Formats: sequence, structure tokens, C-alpha cells
Amino acid sequence: MNLKERFEWLMRMALLIFILAAASFLSAITAIRFAIHGREVEMPNLVGRTAADAQTMLSARGLRMKIADRVYSDLPAEQVVRQSPTPGMRMKVSQPVHVVLSLGRRTVTIPQLESKSLRGARIELLRLGLEVGEISNIYLPEFQSDAVVVQDPGPGTGATSPHVNLLVSAGARERAYIMPHLVGLDAAEAQRQLTAAGLRAVKTVPVTAPEWPPGTVTDQAPAHGARVAASVTIELRVAQ
Repeated sequence: MNLKERFEWLMRMALLIFILAAASFLSAITAIRFAIHGREVEMPNLVGRTAADAQTMLSARGLRMKIADRVYSDLPAEQVVRQSPTPGMRMKVSQPVHVVLSLGRRTVTIPQLESKSLRGARIELLRLGLEVGEISNIYLPEFQSDAVVVQDPGPGTGATSPHVNLLVSAGARERAYIMPHLVGLDAAEAQRQLTAAGLRAVKTVPVTAPEWPPGTVTDQAPAHGARVAASVTIELRVAQ
């Protein structure tokens, strides 16, 4: 085989290898795309189905059902009221599907809870087969601490959910002061400034600090400029 024939043979082999490699690459891409799309299923319509039927439909598609909530509705108990995602959406296998199930019709009227204590509200709701939902707190000096200020749903409305959300008073916010700078002051003067600032609970800790004159405040906690509630104990380190 002369040089020209050898060169032509090498070119043919290189072309053949390139064609085989390209075919393998395209086959791999096709397989990946098929695998990705093969793991997607269409979301069925579950509304009006029983929980058991919905579970069966989802399991057949490789999906998981998760009960997000239960509400009162005109649908019979244990039937799906709402679903997420909505019907027709494409979903990957093993993804969870959130459903809201019906508790059936509810004739109970939401009771008056405002001005009751949180404990009293819990007892009243429990008596009616309802539950406390989200509880939020707010500082309101005009309301006693732990008193229900606002409820949702309001009193007298029909119960569409077993949960009643409550806004509860935390009473008056404790007065707070700005911590003065006390380091370097005589302990008696530091005490006087704290008293003038409305802070009376002081703990004095003796420390060995030869670089400071005896009776001088060498450190303080909380630090200067901190916001301090009136009930917080101030700690002063005083040189001996």
C-alpha cells in the first residue's frame, strides 16, 4: 500500500468513526428526551372524587397524594374539594399532589370569642367541634393580656372551616430605656444615672483591675446604647 492509498484508507476510517460517534450521540439524546418525557404524566381531575378514589388515580400515575386541609362544603365528607396542581398539568412521577377534603355540611355558627381569654376561646371552640387556627399576638395596652381582640371568621357567620384564627392581646408593652454610658464613672454616680434613666435593678460585680481607680465601673452589661426593658437587671463590673 503506497502513501496515497494509506492516506485514503485513514480518511475513510476517520469518516466512519465520525458517523458512528454522531449516531451514538443522537441515540443518547433521543433516549434522554424519551426518559424525561416518559416520567411525566397528566394531572387528572380529582374534584368530587372520594379520597380513596383520588389516591387510586394518582397511584396509577406514579403520583403521591397529600391532604393539605379539610373544610366544610356542600360535598359529602371525604370528597376532594380543591386540588393543586390543577387538572391537565404535566407532572413528574413521584411529585406530591395537594388536596383539600370535604368535612360535609356544617350548621354550626361561629361563636363570639372576642374579649374572651385564649383559654376560654379554646374551650368554646372545642365544645362546638371547631379548632383554633393561627394565633397572632399584638401589644395593646387597652386590652388585658391573653384576651382575644379579633377573630376570623367573625361571630355569627357559618363555619366553612373548622379553624378560627385569633388575634390575641399581649397587654401593654413593657417600657424600655436606652442604656447610658457608665464605664469610667464612679459606681455611685453610675447608680444615680441608672435610677434617673428608669433602670433600678443593678448587680455589682467586684473585679480586680489595678489599672482603674477603686470604685470605678470597668464594664457594663448591656452595652451603651442598647435598648433595655425596665425589668432587666443591669450588671456593673467595679474595680476593687
